[in-house]
Amino acid sequence: MSIFLEFLELFLTFFRIGLFTFGGGYAMLPLIQDAVLQNEWLTEEAIVNFIAVSESTPGPFAINIATYVGMERGRALLDLPGGFLGAAVATLGVVLPSFIVILIVARVYKKFQESKTVQGCMTGLRPTVIGLIAAAVINIGTTVFFPDGFALANLNFYNMAVSLVIAVIGVVLIFKKKIHPIILIVISAALGIGAGFLGELIK
Repeated sequence: MSIFLEFLELFLTFFRIGLFTFGGGYAMLPLIQDAVLQNEWLTEEAIVNFIAVSESTPGPFAINIATYVGMERGRALLDLPGGFLGAAVATLGVVLPSFIVILIVARVYKKFQESKTVQGCMTGLRPTVIGLIAAAVINIGTTVFFPDGFALANLNFYNMAVSLVIAVIGVVLIFKKKIHPIILIVISAALGIGAGFLGELIK
């Protein structure tokens, strides 16, 4: 396959994801995971790692992860210059459908917002979005806690314990201390780094 077709495939993949996903970045995640793994653009572990990074960096989650996947794919095709091209192609692909759709919706929604059909569509989409987000949570949890397959014997107790401790600390700091989210991200990152070093020492 030529380089042009490879980049076209990258664009069309993210265009389809952006076009057929309702509910924002988290709802996109199962489709992004499926497409990336199916095309062997990234490993599952790499996707999970960047989910953590994209949640801790400015900008919409879906755009961040599309940019990252595009950059990695572009690098694989054209070395360093291809990274920027791949990032631009994937980002444009995931953003363009939303841009087009929102322009159309903005023109017609006010006219049809009282329609029973439109209200029924909105009612039907809500549980679908929840299901997509739940699927993303399960996929990520399986990768982190069961890296060698979904079985009790493969459960990574250390990762689970670290995650639970950091989650509890985060909840306490947010609800009890009213700590700023940026400070919480820094604290969580520091705890994660420390836990990673401790995990290597234990091994």
